[in-house]
Amino acid sequence: MLTKLRTLASLYRDLGFRWMLFRAAYAFRLRSGLIHLQMPQYKWTDRPLETWLKQPLRAERSAGRVERVFFSLVSRPNAVEAPLSPNIPWNKQTAIDEADRILSGEIKYFAHEFHQIGFPPNWHKAPVTLLPPQANLNRHWPQISDSTTTDIKFIWEPNRFAFVYTLVRAYVASQDEKYAEAFWSSVLDWAEHNPPNTGPNWMDGQEIALRLMAWTFGLYQFSNSPASSPQRISQFTQYVAAQAERIYKNIGYAISTRSNHTISEAFGLWMVGLLFPKLKDSEKYLKLGRELLEREASTQIFPDGSYAMYSLNYHRFVLQIYLYALRLGELNGSPFSNHVYRAATSSIEYLYQLIDPQTGQMPVYGSNDGALILPLNNCDFTDYRPLLQLGSFITKGKRLFESGEWDEDIFWLCGLSPLSSQRERAGVRESQSSMSFSDGGIYILRNTNSKAIIRCTDYRARPSHADQLHVDIWFRDKNIACDAGTYLYSGKGVWQNGLAHTATHNTVIVDSKDQMKMASRFTWTDWSKGKVLKHEKNLWQGEHDGYKPVNHKRTVVSLEGDRWLVVDHLNAKHPHHYALHWLLNDFPYISSDSGVLELAAALPDTELSDSRVKVQVGLVEGNSTFSIVRADPNFTRGWRSRYYGYKEPAISVMLETDLSQACFWTFFGFESDSIELMGDVLRINSFEINLKTVDDRP
Repeated sequence: MLTKLRTLASLYRDLGFRWMLFRAAYAFRLRSGLIHLQMPQYKWTDRPLETWLKQPLRAERSAGRVERVFFSLVSRPNAVEAPLSPNIPWNKQTAIDEADRILSGEIKYFAHEFHQIGFPPNWHKAPVTLLPPQANLNRHWPQISDSTTTDIKFIWEPNRFAFVYTLVRAYVASQDEKYAEAFWSSVLDWAEHNPPNTGPNWMDGQEIALRLMAWTFGLYQFSNSPASSPQRISQFTQYVAAQAERIYKNIGYAISTRSNHTISEAFGLWMVGLLFPKLKDSEKYLKLGRELLEREASTQIFPDGSYAMYSLNYHRFVLQIYLYALRLGELNGSPFSNHVYRAATSSIEYLYQLIDPQTGQMPVYGSNDGALILPLNNCDFTDYRPLLQLGSFITKGKRLFESGEWDEDIFWLCGLSPLSSQRERAGVRESQSSMSFSDGGIYILRNTNSKAIIRCTDYRARPSHADQLHVDIWFRDKNIACDAGTYLYSGKGVWQNGLAHTATHNTVIVDSKDQMKMASRFTWTDWSKGKVLKHEKNLWQGEHDGYKPVNHKRTVVSLEGDRWLVVDHLNAKHPHHYALHWLLNDFPYISSDSGVLELAAALPDTELSDSRVKVQVGLVEGNSTFSIVRADPNFTRGWRSRYYGYKEPAISVMLETDLSQACFWTFFGFESDSIELMGDVLRINSFEINLKTVDDRP
């Protein structure tokens, strides 16, 4: 009981009384059955299209036309000129091959792995297990729980219809009508197996909004296909109307999440209001959706361009929605305000500082649920260049990178002309430097061919992971010290969002506890407060209070020649168990019992290309225990996940001690480096650093 009271007190302190009051009222609506009355189950035939339109008697003729402006509409099969020139910088055949796999029943999950589930897909089947019990398929959506060890995201993934973008791309590349027919057969089959407000695919408004986003993209791009008959478009409009109503009637819950759900569901309403003006509720959808999108651009995107959910993948998620909305608004004479453009611009500038321009790779930061809601290119899920290339062009009229397969998004949203411009073809390379993004708690130190990315924040919104003072170390395009990612939100045992815990991050764990308390899979209480003490050209220092009464202070030093030193000071009045943890990329390595590893990282294009990366950890005073674990079969240690639902081995290095005060040190350099500890002084080759006073360095 006392624990529950403390949790409630923390929720009140962190999220406020209005949030708690809304959640209490929402719980009452669920348990009392009020939601069932407000959003009842019914059959499609109970509410035909005429009931959704402003002019019911003209339903068939009104709904059977596609009238709004929708991007380039390049898919006309009877176009005089081929829509794609032979000089485009991406391989058209890739989309055709993937589309054919889709038609054979293979659906790509979380933009990474294909699973055979049939086509049209079994809309209620996960690749590994079925949703238990089967009766859930006919239940009213509020009666279905997503808090099971069967991850509901595997049910929802094909229902997002991300495969529609591939069908469209293949159709444009081949002009084969089978892809248009596949689109229509999947939409009609979905409606047959998912009557309104029934089953798991009506549970989440965000999932509905993403489905509508994909559906409308397909509708407009296939608009001139013989498969797009007036009757089918009429049915389609009815399905859209019902799903938009479901979003609208429960939008309050999305707003209460203070997350990307607010943005996605607002976008769904705005898009339906804009593209389906003959629906009788289109004006209120358009108005509310726009108001929320305008508001959340300021609320969720911080002034420095970082994102309130403390997650890079969720940041990409909301940016893809905003860029999509900005273009639709422009094309239909209804542009968004300048502050929305500024928010998108600052986001692109922020993300550019984190990206590796040669590979498009980013740190894996915060929650990563595998969402890639605008898959319009051949790039890997981990490549952020398509997003930044598109975002830079829409907000600044110029591209960040040389031409490549990451240009295809520009083609779909902005047409061919930007790609044929010689001025744009050269690309515009922006500078990258050591930066502070204090609103989002991200700090970057750069060396000649390496960088350190540090997390330290006083949370302004709900935390994603308990990762204060986590440090990523990169040598060129190699992420040497990395983040574990997410893997699963709902799994068995330790895999219940297990990689969100402090123990998986590159920081110090005290008494085997988290820096905050995990109240549920997605909710942390007693938010820790991070504080930056110094950020200079070659030195960063910060601390956090997540282990009161223990104080953890970390100093990161950039040394000459791409060497790095990380020093951790732990101070308390009584002994505690301290564990310094690093998660390293799974390179071949050799190690010793003295805390030294040498990684065969194959560094590209440097004078050190043939050198191994040396990682060495130590403790200034006292006894310690050193261990290395790779892919622990019974725990989360030694794993990383770059794609949702997929985990791979990593190297977990830990140095542990039991003291009241401790000073850990970690060196990142090269196999030729000589490291020697002499009392409080660490000699690195011919250079000496006093570890007790490293924070006092000028």
